[in-house]
Amino acid sequence: MATGPADILIVEDKDALRQMWRLTLERAGYGVVEAADLKQARQALRRQPPTVVLTDLRLPDGTGLEVLRAAKALDPDVPVVVLTAYGSIEEAVAAMKDGAEDFLQKPVDPDHLLLVLERLVETHRLRRACLLMREEYARRYGFPRIIGDSPAMQQVGQQLQRVATTETTVLLLGESGTGKELFARAMHHLSHRRQAPFVAINCAAIPETLVENELFGHEKGAFTGADGRQVGKFELARGGTLFLDEIGELPLAVQSKFLRALESRTITRIGGGQEIGVDVRIVAATNRDLAAAVAARAFREDLYYRLAVFTLEIPPLRERREDIPALANYFAEKYGREIRRRRVTLSPAALKALQDYDFPGNIRELENCIERACILCEGTTLEPEDLRLPTATPPAGRRRRS
Repeated sequence: MATGPADILIVEDKDALRQMWRLTLERAGYGVVEAADLKQARQALRRQPPTVVLTDLRLPDGTGLEVLRAAKALDPDVPVVVLTAYGSIEEAVAAMKDGAEDFLQKPVDPDHLLLVLERLVETHRLRRACLLMREEYARRYGFPRIIGDSPAMQQVGQQLQRVATTETTVLLLGESGTGKELFARAMHHLSHRRQAPFVAINCAAIPETLVENELFGHEKGAFTGADGRQVGKFELARGGTLFLDEIGELPLAVQSKFLRALESRTITRIGGGQEIGVDVRIVAATNRDLAAAVAARAFREDLYYRLAVFTLEIPPLRERREDIPALANYFAEKYGREIRRRRVTLSPAALKALQDYDFPGNIRELENCIERACILCEGTTLEPEDLRLPTATPPAGRRRRS
């Protein structure tokens, strides 16, 4: 069955076959637009972009490949399925090179066709959702877009969208520099808590003796120097999202109190006796292997399972190298305008050098590399020598993995 309202453009010159497909798709819940030739197909595409195009290869006034190209010219993301009774390997290859999602030979089994369309409709919907999500981030919230169309990033984006609208505690896993806080902010802004605060705390950047105070606050006179009441991060985030980066560094002495706050949704300030209700959504992140930390008794097992209700792993940059050009160009434009007051681009050789490098520091290292290059380069095109990449990447064993 169709997963939601979707328009399928059917391009087929044989009336009986076109009507049979129409009835099959309408019974499955799809909306259908018909075209008997290339001219009608182009008109239909201009009137309203379809969700999926289903076209015969041989048409009275052209070919299905021309329909494919016309559809892609209007919307590069629209999936196109080419059908033919006279298919050849060469035609299939040509269709795939032009961006066809599938190439099917007639007669097509209706059940198989519906399965293909269901998959393509869902893929199209998720692509659109990811695009809208990235554009909305940039337009409304002013922080960098989540850039990347690799399969790994599409999978993360799909999972993020599904969990964002829930109240589930989320644990973000990933190496340093992969942008875990950016994903946490995205999750917050896609949730119903978006109008409330997003409060972040880096557990590794606060001295152990002060972590409890940062999280829960204190009452006046709780300790020497406590001249007044201080509200902690739990209370500051009330109604919104509390993001704990580097949760693996949370001291054992604080972990039990933090676990109680998660389970009871109440906290007690240091030096206070009154329980305070706190309605917050918890998102945590770490680049440590928490399961190993639990085994080594460096992290509470009950807290680990309470945090890891839903885990989302952010892939390191070396595992999505196809995203490097888009990221590099984004940073080049950003720092070119900030530093050089002009547009800065990367040469093909520079892009290749970036894609050949492992980036143990991930996106943070790439951003620093491009910013440094924009400062040092003589012209407006970055070359490999401007990047000053290390000649050797640290062995994998020396990288911190999630």
